[in-house]
Amino acid sequence: MKIFKDDEQYLEASFKKHEVPEEYYEGIEFEECQFSDCDFSGVKFQNCNFVNCEFVRCNLSLINLSNSRLSGITFRESKLIGIDWTKATWPIYHLDFGLRFERCILNDSSFFGLTLNELNLDECKLHDVDFREGNFSRSTMNYCDFTHSVFMRTSLQNADFCGSTGYAINVLENNAQGAKFSRFEALNLLECLGIELID
Repeated sequence: MKIFKDDEQYLEASFKKHEVPEEYYEGIEFEECQFSDCDFSGVKFQNCNFVNCEFVRCNLSLINLSNSRLSGITFRESKLIGIDWTKATWPIYHLDFGLRFERCILNDSSFFGLTLNELNLDECKLHDVDFREGNFSRSTMNYCDFTHSVFMRTSLQNADFCGSTGYAINVLENNAQGAKFSRFEALNLLECLGIELID
């Protein structure tokens, strides 16, 4: 059963414990809304706008955001597996979309070629995530697990990876100027240079 109406506007609304997997919605505007303990897995949000919304303990795995816009969105303790973020609309004139992920699972997702400056990832699990050819300058990616995630021709200028693990970033193929890494984990950056470290 649908809980939203197509082409409707929702302002400062609160949605709790709704389960509507595999539904289809179009042309909806959500502003200052909060979603708690909802299951939207596999839902298609076509041409929708999410502005200053918050998702808490939600399952958003495999959602389709075709031509939808996101700005000022916070995801907390949510599951966001298998999402192709490139399907959403990201206007080139707007470089900071205010996306924040806290203690989320984003495995098997794609940010390929996106410019998402100041992206905020805090204590997230990001296994097999595609960051190739994207621009994530000045992003904060603290205490995250990047196991098997891919970085190639990626701009990570002044990004903060402190406390994060599992990343394999080739400093010859990516722009990591000014980026911060934890001292021990930063040794992984030397692997691409063929340097052997001896204690």
